[in-house]
Amino acid sequence: MLGGLAKTFFGSSNDRYVKSLGAIVNKINAFEPTLQAMDDATLANQTVLFRERLANGEKLDSILPEAFATVREASVRVMGMRHFDVQMIGGIVLHRGEIAEMRTGEGKTLVATLAVYLNALPGEGVHVITVNDYLARRDAESMSQIYGFLGLTTGVIVPDLSDQQRRDAYGSDITYGTNNEFGFDYLRDNMKYDRASMVQRPFAMAIVDEVDSVLIDEARTPLIISGPTDDKSDLYMGVDAVVKQFHPDDYEKDEKQRTVILTEDGTEKAERALEAAGLLQGANLYDFENTQAVHHLNQALRANVLFKRDIDYIVRDGKVVIIDEFTGRMMNGRRWSEGLHQAVEAKEGVTIEPENQTLASITFQNYFRMYPKLSGMTGTAATEAPEFFDIYKMNVVSIPTNVPVRRVDEEDEFYKTTEEKFAAIAKKIKIHSAKGQPVLVGTVSIEKSELLSEFLNKEGVEHSVLNARHHELEAGIVAQAGRLGAVTIATNMAGRGTDIQLGGNLEFRIHEELGDMPEGAERDARVDEIRREIAAEKDRVREAGGLFVLGTERHESRRIDNQLRGRSGRQGDPGLSRFYLSLDDDLLRIFGSNTLFSKMMRNNIEDGEAIGSKWLTKAIETAQKKVEARNYDIRKQVVEYDDVMNDQRKVIYEQRADIMDADTIGDVVEDMRRETVNGLVGEACPPNSYPEQWDVVGLTEKVSATLGVDVPLADWIAAEEAIEPETVEERIREMADAHVNAKAADLEPETWGQIEKSILLQNLDHHWKEHLATLDALRQVVHLRAYAQKTPLNEYKHEAFALFERMLINIREDVTRTLAHAQFSMAPPQDLPELPDFLTSHIDPFTGEDDSYDYDAGAQGLITTRLPQMGIPQPSGEGLGTDPSQWDGLVSRNAPCPCGSGQKYKHCHGAVA
Repeated sequence: MLGGLAKTFFGSSNDRYVKSLGAIVNKINAFEPTLQAMDDATLANQTVLFRERLANGEKLDSILPEAFATVREASVRVMGMRHFDVQMIGGIVLHRGEIAEMRTGEGKTLVATLAVYLNALPGEGVHVITVNDYLARRDAESMSQIYGFLGLTTGVIVPDLSDQQRRDAYGSDITYGTNNEFGFDYLRDNMKYDRASMVQRPFAMAIVDEVDSVLIDEARTPLIISGPTDDKSDLYMGVDAVVKQFHPDDYEKDEKQRTVILTEDGTEKAERALEAAGLLQGANLYDFENTQAVHHLNQALRANVLFKRDIDYIVRDGKVVIIDEFTGRMMNGRRWSEGLHQAVEAKEGVTIEPENQTLASITFQNYFRMYPKLSGMTGTAATEAPEFFDIYKMNVVSIPTNVPVRRVDEEDEFYKTTEEKFAAIAKKIKIHSAKGQPVLVGTVSIEKSELLSEFLNKEGVEHSVLNARHHELEAGIVAQAGRLGAVTIATNMAGRGTDIQLGGNLEFRIHEELGDMPEGAERDARVDEIRREIAAEKDRVREAGGLFVLGTERHESRRIDNQLRGRSGRQGDPGLSRFYLSLDDDLLRIFGSNTLFSKMMRNNIEDGEAIGSKWLTKAIETAQKKVEARNYDIRKQVVEYDDVMNDQRKVIYEQRADIMDADTIGDVVEDMRRETVNGLVGEACPPNSYPEQWDVVGLTEKVSATLGVDVPLADWIAAEEAIEPETVEERIREMADAHVNAKAADLEPETWGQIEKSILLQNLDHHWKEHLATLDALRQVVHLRAYAQKTPLNEYKHEAFALFERMLINIREDVTRTLAHAQFSMAPPQDLPELPDFLTSHIDPFTGEDDSYDYDAGAQGLITTRLPQMGIPQPSGEGLGTDPSQWDGLVSRNAPCPCGSGQKYKHCHGAVA
């Protein structure tokens, strides 16, 4: 109570912080008249002057007011947009490494230019992270007008660029791209064989757009680069046939945890069926020899019991395509891990593709924590503020809107069943649409979208459905969702990347209606006519009440609900929002099935009747908070486990970098050989032991196998009764060194150095890959240690450390063995091996669910035709001319060849002779 009273008089801590930034905004505004008086050349030269001041020791904070004022004036001149004072506050927050929470339509893309420009001045590069390729291209194209005017370069990272194009983009002052592209480039760079082929440079600053989507929603699942393993199609189909014989009594499922466990009877039934199918060794399912069978049985159970067609995935063109739970989009090319995708393919009877083995992985948490300065912006972050601070040490600052919000958020309305709810929704939509008010309907799945579509068809309401089945039309449908009387059904509106403007979107209408019309007076006149039509329609939509956002059920996360609501009431427009719920909704069914509220609803509400109250809305919000807390715990667990691997990853990647940077690594290889000798002798000749207790035969054989030399150990012992293990070590080392030096003498020193470096890197990569696979398997089963009253995470740390030490020993021995036994000739030098076509995915290490995004494929074509004007590299060979000799370095080796053969470039005109 006292806290609320204090907030009334003094404002919240957020309000006081924002108010304190007003003094800096006043300084920025004071520079405006001076900058307005400058001509374009003088204004653009400000960048040179700022860089000189920084070189002379000034700090970024001291030049912030003048730099921000410069960006605002440049924006006015090249784009006709002047930053509002609240946008200046947002820019200061971003520069300070905090999260700016700004409502939809407040111009976050323009806000970012302030902090981006200031932090790009030192020349170390600023990365702007967007949630999809369409936004990366769009924002890079539009904002580069400001940066280019001020003398800064802009690059964009999109799929299918060549390494040289990526290197150029990362070398720019400002680089736009998606979180996945940046993360995968980091992993790929650390799999390269020489420093010159790496594309990224040291990190300086990242600004993340839709920061909650990138650092919260996607952060549950690591980025993974993998390669194929052996085909096990027969095993998947055999296990699937067994699982299809089960009845619900044979297993227990937990929808909250997304797990399925066999009952005792179910286990016996599985053993008999697997034995009959020849998939079981012995009679006991849980014998060590049947570990693989148990794993695939569990995955087949999950595929058949928990994963639903048209909700979790769809089958298209004979392939299982994952549907993203947050956006409802298809994630083409993405696959579940740990054999789960293959289990779903077996369930659906489509072609089963081989499993993949992890070659490199990193979580977004550990990737973004490598940036010395990290900030972000979004419309919805306050609900996750504790997590942002705990994981990333970033504060969330809520920025006030430039114009007061006029949207009305009505109380939730509750019904007993989904059918009653959808019938009521259809009638409500018909009423609002009839009076000209556009309606945006948010659903949680494709199935619900199509069910509602049927109800609307019965009511005779024209509407558009936006979900994974109509992915190609997505951007155009969203852009026109604010037109008079439009009804749009969307599967989760998060991160659509296209503004819903009342009356319609000018850019999209021009593209749609005038796409083929040549430039000229006639086209200009038609553009003006469309602009007037939109203005008149906007006035009519405002009179009808603005955009009506209607949610068909509550999401697990309040943020997703707020994102949907935030689509209405843009920049002071009128708007309305309301959520419709029923007891059949997943949130209420799973998390509130036995509550007093649920029982009261079933027993006291008539069929078709609805109720609504603040108390019920609060009850739903409480359930959402519980789910959010649980999801946070899951994400935190992912981080805790990855932190263990991250420490090891840093060691391996630093070692790789040191090896690539070194002119010669002879001393490293020699140390490895010495350590190997010490290990072999130490094992066979324990300290304080007598020669007759030594394993003479075993040591002799191991030295021959590992070091390639025959050691007369028995003769040494016979000749010297008091010989010490240290003496044996020294003599073996001398023999091993002489053996390797003799090989090196036959080759040029530079050639031998390259051989050592290549062998060391390849062994390092091989053992790291095997280590990752072992850690994956360990993480899958370590939770069972809890039954022995042990903490799984502590057990994982202990075992992972022991495995890492063992890996380092294996690397030493393998490098020593290879150099000792390999035969080398004076062949012409070979190029370093090209990395294979890796598969990239974004997979939950605990459930195997893929959270990768396949964004806006249909929207990309809207702006790619304008990309060459700003010098952004294109992802294919289009527009490169007809001379194949000019294509080298401009076309990704894995992209389609520009000649139109249908082959990859590297297999066609890009083939190495």
